[in-house]
Amino acid sequence: MRARLTSSHFVGRVGELAELELASREAAASRPVVVLLGGESGVGKTRLMTEFEQRIADAAVTVLRGEAVEQSDGELPYAPLLGALRPLVRERHPVLDALSSGSRTQLAALLPGLPVDQAPPSARDDPGVQLRLFEALLELLDLLSDSCPLVLILEDMHWADRSTRAFVAFLARSLRQERVMLVLTYRTDELHRRHALRPLLSELERLDRARPIQLAPFDRPELAEALTDILGDAPSERIVERLFARSEGNPLYTEELLAAGLDGRGAAPQSLRDAFLWRIERLSADAQRTARAISVGRALDEEALAEVTGIEHSGLQLALRDAVSEQVLVTTAEGGFAFRHALLREALYDDLLPGERVELHLALARMLEQRGDGSEVERAATMASHYASAGDQPAALRATVRAALAARSVHAYGEVADLAERALELWPRVPDVHESLELDHVGLLRLAASAHSMADDRGRSEVLLGTALEELDPEADPIAYAGVLARLARTQWSLNRGLQAIATAQRALDMLPDDDCEERPLLLAWLSRTRYLRGRFRAALEEGEEALAAATTTGDRYAEVEVLNTLGMSLMSLGQVDEGVARLRRSIDVAREIDDIDGLCYAYSNLADMLNLLGRTQEGLAVGREALINPIRRMGLNQSWLLLTLSELEFDAGDWAAARSHLGPSANELTGVLQIFRLLREAELALGEGDDDRAEACLEQAEPLVGRSSEPQYIGSLGALLAEMRRRRGDLAGARAAVEHALDRIELCTDDVMRIARVTAAGARVEADCAQRAQDLRERKDERDAVARVRIHAQRLRALAQDGGPVERAWSAVGAAELARARGRNDAKLWGKARRAWEALERPYLVAHCHWREAEALVEAGDRSEAAERARSAHEVAQQLGAGWLRDEVAALSDRARLELTGKRASPDGAVAEEAVEDPFGLTPRERQVLALIAEGATNRQIGAALFMAEKTASVHVSRILGKLGVRSRTQAAAVAHRMHLSR
Repeated sequence: MRARLTSSHFVGRVGELAELELASREAAASRPVVVLLGGESGVGKTRLMTEFEQRIADAAVTVLRGEAVEQSDGELPYAPLLGALRPLVRERHPVLDALSSGSRTQLAALLPGLPVDQAPPSARDDPGVQLRLFEALLELLDLLSDSCPLVLILEDMHWADRSTRAFVAFLARSLRQERVMLVLTYRTDELHRRHALRPLLSELERLDRARPIQLAPFDRPELAEALTDILGDAPSERIVERLFARSEGNPLYTEELLAAGLDGRGAAPQSLRDAFLWRIERLSADAQRTARAISVGRALDEEALAEVTGIEHSGLQLALRDAVSEQVLVTTAEGGFAFRHALLREALYDDLLPGERVELHLALARMLEQRGDGSEVERAATMASHYASAGDQPAALRATVRAALAARSVHAYGEVADLAERALELWPRVPDVHESLELDHVGLLRLAASAHSMADDRGRSEVLLGTALEELDPEADPIAYAGVLARLARTQWSLNRGLQAIATAQRALDMLPDDDCEERPLLLAWLSRTRYLRGRFRAALEEGEEALAAATTTGDRYAEVEVLNTLGMSLMSLGQVDEGVARLRRSIDVAREIDDIDGLCYAYSNLADMLNLLGRTQEGLAVGREALINPIRRMGLNQSWLLLTLSELEFDAGDWAAARSHLGPSANELTGVLQIFRLLREAELALGEGDDDRAEACLEQAEPLVGRSSEPQYIGSLGALLAEMRRRRGDLAGARAAVEHALDRIELCTDDVMRIARVTAAGARVEADCAQRAQDLRERKDERDAVARVRIHAQRLRALAQDGGPVERAWSAVGAAELARARGRNDAKLWGKARRAWEALERPYLVAHCHWREAEALVEAGDRSEAAERARSAHEVAQQLGAGWLRDEVAALSDRARLELTGKRASPDGAVAEEAVEDPFGLTPRERQVLALIAEGATNRQIGAALFMAEKTASVHVSRILGKLGVRSRTQAAAVAHRMHLSR
C-alpha cells in the first residue's frame, strides 16, 4: 500500500503560527495588521495558512482567500481579490446589502451578480476613479469586519497584477481601526532584483502594522517528524539524512521524492521538475490528458474539461478520480479542478509539445468566447491570453482590445496600459482589423495614453498622444483633435510643465464648439482649477463661470461639483467671502446628491481651510467637524485629508493636543500631495513644540516632493518652515535662501496673497536677525544689506495687506516691527500693534510670539516692569500650548534681564523687589570690562593682557559671563552686549 504523500500531522512552524495568531488577536482588538509571509517554492506557505485557518475556525473570524494567477501574455486584473470576494456574491452575503449605493455601483463591474441601484458611471480620464473603487472595496472589508474580525489572505503575490498591488498598497495605508488582518504570501526565490513586487514589499515593511515572516525549510528533527507521519513508522537515520541532503528540508520536494518510490536507498530524480513529471506519467492516459488541459487552463470545471479534451463523461470522471487520488489535482471552492501545487502545473505546462500547447490554448479561448458566464473582466483577459499564446493574431488583437476595455471598466489602469500596448503591437500585423474592433487606431492610442498617465508613466503617455495627433486632421475632425490636446494638457501639467499645459488646453478649448460638447465642461473645469492652484484667482473665476454654465448645459454633475468648489475658493480668495461660501456649500450639496465622495470631502476641506486663511478659524473648525459628525465609510484617504485640515486649524486656534491627535497615519503610509500635507503639518507642530530634529527630518523628506509641485500652498508652507528652522539653527544664509526660493516660485503674477504674506513675514524675521548680527559684529555693509531686504519685505507686506484681509494685515504689522528691530530700534509699540492684530484673530501662538518680542523691546528700552508682564503672558501661553521653543526663549530672556516670570515683580524703577541689581544680568564691573573686550573680538590671551590678569583667569571670567547672559558662545555674548548696550 502506497504511503501518504503529505503528513496528516502539522509539523513545526510553532513560532510562525504564534505570530499569526498574535496578529489575528491584534486585528480583533481593532489594530489592523499586514502580514508578509515569504518563503521559497514548496516550503509550506499554503499549508501554514491552512493550519492557521483551522486554528482560528472557532474564533468567529471571517476568512477570505484568493490566489494571484500567472499570465504569460496578459494580466488578469484583481485576480486574487476576485477569488477572495467571489464567494460573497455567490452566497449572497448580507453585507452586500449593507453597502452604500455608490459602493455597489463601483463594485458591480468587478463582481458580476452584485445588485445595483444605478448604472455605473461612464469611464473618465480621472485618476480618482480607481481610488473610488478602492474605497468601495475598503467599505466592503470594513463592513465585513464589523460583525467579526476579517482575515484576508492573498496568495502568490509574486504573480500579482499591477492593480492588485496598487490596491494592497492603498489598503495597507488606509487601515485605521478596522478589525482586518491582511496576509500576503509570496515566493522569495521568484523575486529577482527588478521584480515588480519588491517596491511594494519595501513600502509595506516600513509600516508600523507590518509583520514580516520568513518561512524556513524543515530542520532535521522536523523532517524526521514529517516522515514518521507519512511512512507510518520512524525512518532510519540514513533515510532522514539522505532525504534531508537531497531536499534541503523543503517539504514539497521531500514529498515528491517519496512519491517517486524512494526510501533512501535509490537515486533521486535530477530535479524537482523530474519528480513532478514522473508522478504525472504514472497517471492513466485520460488522466494525463486532463492534467495537461488544466496546466493550460489553471482551473477548469468538468464541462470545460469535457469540451477541451473530448473525453466522454464516465471516462472523465475516472480520469479526475485517478488524478485526485494521486494528489496531483485537488477540487476548488467553485467546483472545478486545479493542481495541488503551482509547481506541478508549471512543470507539466513546460513539458507540453509546442503544437499541443497551441491546440489547448486555442480550444480554451474559443470555449471562453462561446461561454458568456462569469466576470467579463476575467473572461476577456483570459481569452486574450489564450489567443496570444496560440498565435492567432487577428483573434488575439480583438480579444486584447476587448480585455483592455473590460479592464478600464474596473479602473485597472496598469493592465489597460499593458493590454493596449500589446494591441498596438499586433495592429500592423492584422490587415483590415479595425472593421471588427470597438476602437480605431487613434482611439487605441488614446486608451493606452490615458492608462499610462493614470498608472504614473506620463512620459509614455505624452509620446502616444503625440502619435495620435499626427494621425488626426484638425480641420477634418476638430473635436477629436481637441480631445487629444486636452488629454495632452493634463499630461504636461502632471510633468510639471504648467505654462505649456495651459497653452495646450487653451488651444484645445479654441477648437471646441460652444454647445453640446462633453469635452468642453471638463476642460473648462480643469483649466479653472489649474488657474486657482497657480494662484491666478481672477482667471480661475472667469473660466470657472463658463465651465459651470457648460456643465449645467450638458448635465455633467461631477464637473459641476468640481467647478463649484473652484469658484468658491476663488471668490473667497478675492474677498467675496459670502458668495464663495455659498458656492462651496452648493458643491457639498450636489456632491451628496450624486454620491461623489471625493468632491464632498474636498469641498468640506476647502471651505474649512479658506475660512481659516481669512482669519475665521473657529468657523473653519466648525465646518471640519461637521464633515466628521457622520463619517462616511468610503472616505478612505479623504478622511486623512479632512483630519489634517482640522489639525492645521487646531494648531492655529491653539489646541495643539488635538492638532497632534489628528495628524493620522505616518507620512510613509501616504502618497502624493497627502504625504506633503502630512509632512508639513508635523514639521510645523514639531517646530512649535521645540523638536527641531523631527521638524528637520520632515522638511528634508518634503522638500523634493514640493520641488515637483507648482502649488503655492505647499511651496509657501515649506519655504516659511525651512526658513524658521534654519534661523533657529543659526543658518541665516540658508534661511534667506529658503525664503527667496519660495518667493521666486510663487510670487510671479499670482493672486495668492495669503501664502506670500506668510513667507514674506518669515523673510522679514530672518533679515532682522541678519541685521542684528551684523550690528553686533560691526559689519556695516552686511547690516545695510539686511536692513534693505527687511524694508523690501515690509513694503511687500503692506501691499499684500491692501489686497488681503485681517490675516495679511496682521502679518504686515509683524513686518513693520521686524523692520524696526533690524534698524536697531526695537519698538514695543509696533510689537503691541501686531499682538493686538493676532488677538483679534484668536491665534494664541502668534500672540505669545509678539508678547515675547514686545518684552525684549521693553527690556532694551529699560522698562523692565512692563517687560516682565509681557514675558509672563508669553510664558503662560507657551506652557499651555506646549510650545517648548517659545517657552525656552522667554525663560532665557527673563534670566538675562532678571525678569520674574512668577511671584516677584519688577518695580517701576527697574529694581526687583527685595533686591537691587546693578545691571539686568548681575554682571560685576570687572565682568563688564571683560564683556566689552569680548564684544570687540578679543581672545582670552588678549583679554588677560589688556586687564592685567592671567589667561586662565580671563577664561573663568568668560565662562561666568556666558552663564549669566544665558548664551552658549562668545559671538552670542557679543551680540547681547551690543544689543543691550552692556559693552559701553
